[in-house]
Amino acid sequence: MREIVFDTETTGFSFADGDRLVEIGCIEMFNRVETGRSFHAYFHPERTMPAEAQRVHGLSDAFLADKPLFAHGVDALLEFLGDAPLVAHNATFDFGFLNGELARCGRPLIGMHRMVDTIVIARTRHPGAKHSLDALCSRYGIDRSARTFHGALLDAQLLAQVYVELTGGRQIGLGLVTEERVEERPILVDTAPRIARPARVFAASEAELARHAAFLNSVSNPLWGAEAIG
Repeated sequence: MREIVFDTETTGFSFADGDRLVEIGCIEMFNRVETGRSFHAYFHPERTMPAEAQRVHGLSDAFLADKPLFAHGVDALLEFLGDAPLVAHNATFDFGFLNGELARCGRPLIGMHRMVDTIVIARTRHPGAKHSLDALCSRYGIDRSARTFHGALLDAQLLAQVYVELTGGRQIGLGLVTEERVEERPILVDTAPRIARPARVFAASEAELARHAAFLNSVSNPLWGAEAIG
């Protein structure tokens, strides 16, 4: 099954209040294994970048000044997404901005039935624990040392690894191994006729009996009693 793990960076928290999507990063997976294909793009937000948002992702007005509008890059994005399920962390946030931008440029919205939210999965797997991307990376031993800022592509790459762990970890690939067919071997039964042999008789000779009697008579105070030596 083809899936796309993605993340976005924005100018703020609410598309309805004028915030815009400025970066998207996507990782392609097939049967929960990364294929090596990805999509990454920056977009000009057509507004200034708030300082608090820039502190999170490091994207400044100067950096975004020459980047294309979302409407100019939407075709390549939609082609990459295809009709695959879309996996995101706190997915309602990312879907809200993605669909907001799609609606703004007159494109069909992405159905919520395609949404896979890893926070929902994490809350089910680890109730009461921290469910941030950083916390889940720590739980599963995923290296996030390169994450000095939030970045859409890097966060999507980390989330892809977290998603694998949340949905079965390294056991997933075991189902892809073809079971070795064990050849049944016939049970061999020996049907050859058996020849009955007469029982062997082991009897002591007269000389052996005499030596045994002499030995018993030579034992003083035997445990078996004198009457047993007859």
